[in-house]
Amino acid sequence: MKKNEKFEIIHFDSIGSTHKYLLKAVKNGEILPLVLVYADEQTDGIGSRGNSWIGEKGNLFLSFCVNLKHLPKDLPLQSISIYYACILKDILASKGSKIWLKWPNDFYIDDKKIGGVITFKSDDNIICSIGLNIVTSPKNFGKLDISIDKIKLIEEFIKKIKKNFSWKQVFSKYKIEFQKAKKFYFHFEDDIVSLNDAILNQDGSITINNKKVYSNR
Repeated sequence: MKKNEKFEIIHFDSIGSTHKYLLKAVKNGEILPLVLVYADEQTDGIGSRGNSWIGEKGNLFLSFCVNLKHLPKDLPLQSISIYYACILKDILASKGSKIWLKWPNDFYIDDKKIGGVITFKSDDNIICSIGLNIVTSPKNFGKLDISIDKIKLIEEFIKKIKKNFSWKQVFSKYKIEFQKAKKFYFHFEDDIVSLNDAILNQDGSITINNKKVYSNR
């Protein structure tokens, strides 16, 4: 990504889903990358495995669109969500948060999920969406352990994205992060599988029970 390329930023007080809005607008040619959409409230958010993500007011809800040409050349397409999750996690950790990533791309504080990342490919465009509990959380979920300025966080995130870190750089940190996930489980097809015996591969996938598993979002 070139340094002089700028993101168009679109803000909503409330929206059904930043992901659905941006995906539709990009597909219809109404919006072209680079663009980022964020909202103060989300009423119909998308979570992992097709579930909804509860969008309580004041939390972070954003989606952005980049073209394949904007991605690092060594970034495996199936691990784009891991890549962007790592970048945001590093920003928050640098500010004192104990946030960590559970494979493949869920944000955690201690043993509670506080957010996650999903990605979708539309032609040569990638729509990446992030939900993060920064001020409040539903039952059985957690929230960020530091206070942040949402606008400044978005600005810093965009700056980091534009640096085009290589997958090799990002993955070297993610390998260390992965060890924290060993005591957790993940949903695979219709089963809940332990990560304890999983082997993390260089492309961001895991091998478990001799089967290679990729992030499905």
